[in-house]
Amino acid sequence: MLASEMFDLRDTLGQQGITFCYSGYMTEGILLGIGNAIKTQMQLGDADAKVTKGVFAVFVEQVQNVIRYSAEKIGNEDSSELRYGILTVGSKDDVPFVACGNMIETKDAERLRDSLTHIKGLDRDGLKALWKETLRGETPEGSKGAGVGFIDIARNARHGIDFDFRKVDDAYVFFTLKALL
Repeated sequence: MLASEMFDLRDTLGQQGITFCYSGYMTEGILLGIGNAIKTQMQLGDADAKVTKGVFAVFVEQVQNVIRYSAEKIGNEDSSELRYGILTVGSKDDVPFVACGNMIETKDAERLRDSLTHIKGLDRDGLKALWKETLRGETPEGSKGAGVGFIDIARNARHGIDFDFRKVDDAYVFFTLKALL
């Protein structure tokens, strides 16, 4: 039965245009390893250098978001911890994409939805202005960086971003962000 189940999963991923899929705890080492494989695969497939650069940049931001913010984790911040997420990279209708999902606390979902709705509604100039404004401002509450990660993803996503939330229980929501490059 194992071969049939794995083949069905492989087939399902292929039907969705997914060429890379990782589900599990994410680390900087995994980021580097998968990132190198994605760059090599795109170069061997004669992908445009600008598209390859964009896919890689979005991939890095997505994985870093899981590493920093996924609510599904083992360990604790005082020592080492691992955070869980799922990442897919592929192409559908000749449009490359990077999608990532992870658990977040329900209390963070509305703020995140509002922020991403605002970002999604901006044009190129608006994204650039927001990026500069965010860099000059204070670090957003709850952020472990400059707060420009989602803006960077949107700036690289020539065909836009999409996002969704699924309630898991009262405490957690599963968050997904997809960038179309």
